[in-house]
Amino acid sequence: MNVLSLGEYAELIGHFMVLSLIAIGGAITTAPEMHRYLVLERGWMSDAQFTGSIALAQAAPGPNILFVAVLGWTAAGPWGALVTMLGIMLPSTTLALAAARWGRARRDTLAVRAFTAGMAPLTVGLLFSTGWVLTEPTRTSAVALVLVVGSAALLLRTSVSPMWLIAAGAASGALGWV
Repeated sequence: MNVLSLGEYAELIGHFMVLSLIAIGGAITTAPEMHRYLVLERGWMSDAQFTGSIALAQAAPGPNILFVAVLGWTAAGPWGALVTMLGIMLPSTTLALAAARWGRARRDTLAVRAFTAGMAPLTVGLLFSTGWVLTEPTRTSAVALVLVVGSAALLLRTSVSPMWLIAAGAASGALGWV
């Protein structure tokens, strides 16, 4: 855990405020930029700490957004958790409230319908980039590749519960295969 200066906390909240405004599809879609900033640019955590923080937060019960608090905590302790959560929540919450009120009043216009339809492919692309960053430690593993391709095929062709696939991935990791 790092002790940051007041200026570094200001930069951290500012960075997360910007990410908040581009987090189409949820904050997890901005994980690649969080990784670049926290790991590569600032060096406040390692790749393993970054991935572990997200995994821990995703495994815990509660809102998906909690991974941001865990990243903040790992990078800079309790103040880091507070600053990153404020940064990621305030702008998008304010914008979402204003946009929802504006859009509700104009929901039948062509512009609002086109905007809504255009957000779907953007969200999918952001989620793919997040998956790419999170799988970096295991990309060279043949077992991981088989699990990913096999899981995708099973989900597309059967009605098997995704929980079984998650359990298979967890078991593979626990056994050290991935």
